[in-house]
Amino acid sequence: MLQGSMVAIVTPMYEDGRLDIPSLSALIDFHIDQGTDGIVIVGTTGESPTVDFEEHCLLIETAVSQVRGRVPVIAGTGANSTKEAIALTQKAKDLGVDACLLVAPYYNKPTQEGLYQHFKAVADAVQIPQILYNVPGRTGCDITNDTTLRLADHPNIVGIKDATGGLERGTDLLLRAPKDFAVFSGDDATAMPLMLLGARGVISVTANVAPKLMHEMCVSAVAGDVKLAREINAKLFALHQKLFVEANPIPVKWVLQQMGMIKTGIRLPLVNLSAQYHDILRAACKAAQIL
Repeated sequence: MLQGSMVAIVTPMYEDGRLDIPSLSALIDFHIDQGTDGIVIVGTTGESPTVDFEEHCLLIETAVSQVRGRVPVIAGTGANSTKEAIALTQKAKDLGVDACLLVAPYYNKPTQEGLYQHFKAVADAVQIPQILYNVPGRTGCDITNDTTLRLADHPNIVGIKDATGGLERGTDLLLRAPKDFAVFSGDDATAMPLMLLGARGVISVTANVAPKLMHEMCVSAVAGDVKLAREINAKLFALHQKLFVEANPIPVKWVLQQMGMIKTGIRLPLVNLSAQYHDILRAACKAAQIL
């Protein structure tokens, strides 16, 4: 069962940009100890645009090996080339992941029919649970609810990560989707209300730095405990906002560095967090009691 707080985990790197596999392994254990319900490896927060195929596979292999079946592992395997998305998804399946996360093709801006055929081709080719990932603010491409519902009929397409932040849109999808089709929030700031409306969980940036609170918030929200969910979310809300003062994952990697969890490596064209935001992030961390 894929549900609850699933962390869109960062990719730790050394100062020269090499992958820091020991720190990734330690982060995974930290998350499992803190209650994180699933590890999403090599997503946008994991800097997937700047890791090559071999690194992509190494990160997935490391996650599967380190998790050892304790929680689900979901691998980001999307691409704007359908052939590449199929190859990555097949490789992730071979490496033992529980599901794959496929972002909408970016830059080439397919039509809704093109989106349907793209995701259907991947689902036809690889027999593994697949989650659509709609983040039009990054991809320039929006999977409409109607297209999502067409794809929900495919037995290998089990859910969607909705990072639009639109509660009206999310509500419409929840009302019309099949009961066994999972809607996950991809937007921390609106995750709590979407879960109260019926979403199954969140694929979270905030969970990188506040995994226990995010897990507890998800448990209460999915259970319909509005009072407790609101109380926990209030502690987290500044993080939900301020972890995006610059492009993700710049701020969240900075916080993890301050926590002593990772080194300062990040890959161009991203650079480390601007000094003008340091105090803003510290204040958000203080509100969540994580620094």
